[in-house]
Amino acid sequence: FEDADYAAQLFDLKQYGNIYTRINNPTTAVFEERMASLENGTGAVGVASGMAAQFITMMTLLQPGDEVVASAHLYGGTVTQFTHTFRKLGVKTHFVDPTDIENWAVAITPQTRALYGETVGNPKGSILDIEALAQLAHAHNIPLIIDNTFATPYLCRPIDFGADIVVHSATKFIGGHGNSIGGVIVESGKFDYSGYPTIADPSPSYHDLRFYETFGHYGFLMKARAETLRDTGGCLSPFNAFMLIQGLETLSMRMERHVANAAAIAAFLNEHPQVEWVAYAGLAAHPQHALAQKYLPQGPGAIFTFGIKAANPRQAGKTFIESLHLFSHLANVGDARSLVIHPASTTHQQLSDAELRAGGVGPEMIRLSIGLETTEDLIWDLDQALNATA
Repeated sequence: FEDADYAAQLFDLKQYGNIYTRINNPTTAVFEERMASLENGTGAVGVASGMAAQFITMMTLLQPGDEVVASAHLYGGTVTQFTHTFRKLGVKTHFVDPTDIENWAVAITPQTRALYGETVGNPKGSILDIEALAQLAHAHNIPLIIDNTFATPYLCRPIDFGADIVVHSATKFIGGHGNSIGGVIVESGKFDYSGYPTIADPSPSYHDLRFYETFGHYGFLMKARAETLRDTGGCLSPFNAFMLIQGLETLSMRMERHVANAAAIAAFLNEHPQVEWVAYAGLAAHPQHALAQKYLPQGPGAIFTFGIKAANPRQAGKTFIESLHLFSHLANVGDARSLVIHPASTTHQQLSDAELRAGGVGPEMIRLSIGLETTEDLIWDLDQALNATA
């Protein structure tokens, strides 16, 4: 600190500067500024992971008794966090089929304080109608929160379509190489939080400071950083921030290649005799193809699922995985390398076929995260592995 008065100004939030790495850091600030610019937001807060991003966002907005309406097409870890961890904190989540706006409308109650969905649903690959959802949210004076991890701001900017808060697992395509974990919260600066006690009322943990009155359009981010991040400790490592900044340098080039590879591979699989179905919104037959063209005109990302056609799909899926040479058998996504997983023989192996189908993850389902390798090599690998299941 320059002197005692300067330090006091920092801790009273009357001067912006570096206090402590759990709250802010010069390297992390560079990453935050770039993400805010890419997402067309007013600012950003870097955090330890995508899970930390959504947790800190919700804990900044919500208090016991509040409710959230969320898409049912979400990453499994998000569903678990919303269902169990938030319930312990007194917050109830209603999950809805996101493909019909009426499902969202009927789930909203006077206690609803946020709508939450993913641009591209994981793992179903459904496309969220962000604009319609934003109109519904704002008609009820509720912020719309979008997880834009699978799309990245290169393919879609949810704030441009009315979203109020965007979160990312930067571990995926933002970093792009599977070598660092991080998350980020980006805010539009357009939502009126005067009806949210957690942001508008005096804060007893910060000298009765009124964040929204004091900081205006930056009030949510200041509350998220100075209180929620400070108290939960989910800060972004400066070294990981550095790695993520390196990833941003090549984001546009990488996403172009990811999407081109994914489109070619989805088209190939769609015609393969050993494939039952392909869930990729870039295909004309996909039910959200029109939404994909509207929100992701350059392509709906590089992560999708397909089903193996076999009498015993669980065993066929296992054989398929073991026959691959170029794809890495891993549970993460958004890597420069192509990745694959068969949930029925790994993450969901304890479930029966009936239980798998009830959860929307059939025994035949394979998830692919398409990387940057040569398209023809990837198609060759998939083809020979599929033929091995015949």
